[in-house]
Amino acid sequence: MSQQLRNIAIIAHVDHGKTTLVDQMLRQSGTFRENQQVAERVMDSGDLEKEKGITISSKNTAVKWKDTKINIIDTPGHADFGGEVERILKMVNGVILLVDAAEGPLPQTKFVLRKSLALNYQPIVVINKIDRKDARPDAVLNEIFDLFVSLDATNEQLDFPILYAVGINGIAKTELEDEGKDLAPLFDLIVNHIPAPEQISDAPFKMLVSSVDWNDYVGRIAIGRVEQGTIKTNQEIVLMDRKGNQKSKAKATKLYTFNGLTREPVDEAHAGDIFALAGYDAVEIGDTLTHISDPTPIEYYDIDQPTMAMYFRVNNSPFAGREGEYVTSNMIKDRLEKEIRTNVSIRVMQTENPDIFKVSGRGELQLAILTETMRREGYEFAVSRPEVLFKEIDDELYEPFEEVVVDVHADYSNKVIDNLQKRKGIMTSMVQEGDNHRLEFSVPSRGLIGFRGEMLTETRGTGIMHQQFSEYKEFAGEIPGRNRGTLISLERGEVTPYALEGLQDRGQFLVEPGDPVYEGQVVGINNRVDDLVVNVVKKKNLTNHRATQSADAVKISQARKMSLEQCIEFIDNDELLEVTPKSLRIRKLHLDHNERKRAEKKKEAVGQ
Repeated sequence: MSQQLRNIAIIAHVDHGKTTLVDQMLRQSGTFRENQQVAERVMDSGDLEKEKGITISSKNTAVKWKDTKINIIDTPGHADFGGEVERILKMVNGVILLVDAAEGPLPQTKFVLRKSLALNYQPIVVINKIDRKDARPDAVLNEIFDLFVSLDATNEQLDFPILYAVGINGIAKTELEDEGKDLAPLFDLIVNHIPAPEQISDAPFKMLVSSVDWNDYVGRIAIGRVEQGTIKTNQEIVLMDRKGNQKSKAKATKLYTFNGLTREPVDEAHAGDIFALAGYDAVEIGDTLTHISDPTPIEYYDIDQPTMAMYFRVNNSPFAGREGEYVTSNMIKDRLEKEIRTNVSIRVMQTENPDIFKVSGRGELQLAILTETMRREGYEFAVSRPEVLFKEIDDELYEPFEEVVVDVHADYSNKVIDNLQKRKGIMTSMVQEGDNHRLEFSVPSRGLIGFRGEMLTETRGTGIMHQQFSEYKEFAGEIPGRNRGTLISLERGEVTPYALEGLQDRGQFLVEPGDPVYEGQVVGINNRVDDLVVNVVKKKNLTNHRATQSADAVKISQARKMSLEQCIEFIDNDELLEVTPKSLRIRKLHLDHNERKRAEKKKEAVGQ
């Protein structure tokens, strides 16, 4: 029953064209009918993935090329979803490293390549987007070679095959000068260069669960590669956790193999193939499914630990419960526990307060994506400002540092350098590329909270930033906080044009006339450093005199609308972000003005 198999993962930095290339691989392998209408970036199936144009969770697909079945895994390119990349690398036997012909290797390229080289894979390098006006494929190839050397690649790994591609048009070629018509050179290289999986058929069945999915009809679905043996439907197998404890014994009710975008039911699965299995409700990533005769787990590849945390809490604002469907602490707890079953790089901890949960992850974006997903599912809650997770090593305080690359026009580079140096960043390199500067820094993760928004303002929206966790280093010292205070609502009510007109010179407003607000809600950004309490619900006193037309025409500058990520970056330590399916409201932790004063005095006393 042995068949020709290849298992590969496509790895790259965010936005270097992985998902678009997979689209073309599916089309050219005959997966879609000729007249079939298929969405662009078909593998990015989630709403948030489509909107943001990024891959958040890895996806499995499979294509047939000549007589070989190629299992392909499309992986996330963003640093915050690195946990997804790490666990699926164990399912494959080789990787395609995709690098943008203009941008070259970036922090996440380095991260995913390091993981692949450590597993002794010999990558295929594809230099993509060679049709860009600013493409520099030869220079990028040198940078890739330098990156392999810096990551201690072996001689075999350094002898990597190279293809040049225009992924969006489905073209790959071995030489830049070649014509190039399709992806045949890539398919042939996969078959000839990537080793086939070991197919040990005569041993007892074993499989490591690398991914978990959910289906309303069959429940939890375990996805992984069969390490050895064969499994048939309704065969009884044992589920073991990663420590070797037996969790349950049950029958495999359904088996599925991957074909294109679909999962096809099959009667049996063989060693070396990637497949999905239903019948085990308690299955989690890192568990082993094994034959009854050999109940021992497969060693689990442990992933990097979280570096940042946010506190999720029950919403206790005056508007609590108005817009959300799921609002209680038990509902929020159940949803967070559901998340950690499929998201290996998130940790959830109950605090002393039953209404507050500490959620740790890889970065701001990952925590913001979780917040946005819950919001769309109908949850209502509040979140705190992100905080980094410190470590104590030999009685010294250590904190996470990130490798940061900023591509910025030469006119703005000084502003970016000054801002990052204030945030305890150390510049490691500066390269001029045309009119742009590529700046590389090592920055404490603390210093990057809120930086992206400031950088976009300073560079008039033209700066591009990439970041990637690098290591824990000694505590870098105090970092200055937000340089502007807030405008806080004095009382509850509806915002009036009359009140806003009188306060316009104080700062920029986050609310519009007619918006409901409550005492302690942040309604604007102050022009000064301190917070200011303002009355935005004040009504105009009515008199018997008719107002002139010009007096009625109130001109108010437009309110600033912030996205969820911008709100999370903006909030300070004494503030919360109230998140509901319909609204985002920034508020003070203590809504009452006098309580805030008392909390401030207490903090000062502790500081002294």
